Amino acid sequence: MTTTAALLMRATLAHAHALAAIHAASFPLAEQWGPDVMALQLGLPGAFGLVHLGSGMVLARSMADEAEILTLAVMPERRRDGLGRALLLAAMDRAAQQGARTMFLEVAVTNAPARSLYTRANFTQVGQRPSYYPDGRDALVLRAALGGEGGRSGPLPLDPAKGRHPSEPDCWVE
Repeated sequence: MTTTAALLMRATLAHAHALAAIHAASFPLAEQWGPDVMALQLGLPGAFGLVHLGSGMVLARSMADEAEILTLAVMPERRRDGLGRALLLAAMDRAAQQGARTMFLEVAVTNAPARSLYTRANFTQVGQRPSYYPDGRDALVLRAALGGEGGRSGPLPLDPAKGRHPSEPDCWVE
């Protein structure tokens, strides 16, 4: 049986239009990122993306011992089936593998489903950005440990048949 995590691919510049389409279906018009922004984000130092084509995506970046989720989007028809969680956990694991010990993100105070997802992944509030979004909504600044006790990535259990963590996707696009 194929798991959602097994269908995640590394996002490249060639995926910019697909990433933008997912983002457009997931965010209000004023918050949507086009293909040019997706390409720009993927070109940032330490940036990486993961995509489940036609369904969901996450862009993140890792610098030194910190990482941040730049955006995470799941198509409306795929919400609440574990794809968002798979994307988030894969991004957290990837950042940890790159040496990050902490991950940050911003989420709208009104986005209860996303806040619930992040809480279940051990993110806690460390700040608030007033009027962060174009419509004036505040953003909560959340942080999660990526290593050690309570973190996502302490010693990761490996799948003996594959020699890697079970949440690591089978198919990376290089």
